[in-house]
Amino acid sequence: MSIEIVNLSKKFKDIFAVNNISFEINPNKTVGLLGPNGCGKTTSIGMMLGLIKPTSGRILIKNKNINTLDRNKLLSIMNFASPYVELPKKLSVKQNLQIYGRLYGVKDLSSRINELAEDLNLKDFLNKQTGELSSGQKNRVSLAKSLINKPEILLLDEPTASLDPDIGDYVRSYIQSYKSKNKVTILLASHNMAEVERLCDSVIMMKKGKIIDQGTSKEIINRHGRSNLEETFLKIARSEDEVA
Repeated sequence: MSIEIVNLSKKFKDIFAVNNISFEINPNKTVGLLGPNGCGKTTSIGMMLGLIKPTSGRILIKNKNINTLDRNKLLSIMNFASPYVELPKKLSVKQNLQIYGRLYGVKDLSSRINELAEDLNLKDFLNKQTGELSSGQKNRVSLAKSLINKPEILLLDEPTASLDPDIGDYVRSYIQSYKSKNKVTILLASHNMAEVERLCDSVIMMKKGKIIDQGTSKEIINRHGRSNLEETFLKIARSEDEVA
């Protein structure tokens, strides 16, 4: 399922958090959204989820403006994961997944929860209160929540933050495997450059609310005369004049 962002802007008082950005994500592709803190990544994701109203511009899902789509229908095909959006702390992991599963109208919910618990190693703490989990455990639960309805569009904000290297690698492999088995379009916001190079078909670089470059990792690296994506990211982040 395709996503098209057309001249999208969001202004808070006199400041543009997102300033006239346009890009497209083709069906079953993964696009990385990169940029320093405050560049507009989270605001962009919030607008795509319908949580933040754009100042101007359009967000098209399968060539249809999300403002004209039925909210329940939109909910059924999308989901997101972010370590910065906490699940209810007093509920157990299983209770959280049950509630979100019902919100998304998931059929055979118990089987789906068991499947995700097995895949993401949640079994040992399914009945534990979510607020008692470690940061890494919470991230895995958030990812499970984002996959509960088998979405066609998946928005991931730092999905492996706070995970130890072994579990982080497992989660990346799982995302790759999940994408290969399911028709899913993914937008991945991350500060992990190796993760982006591994998972993403193309990359969008943002700074100060604007897109300053986009293309494959290799294309962007070559354009900026660096040897890898991390060096390229640092060059862009530290340059004062590198804003389109």
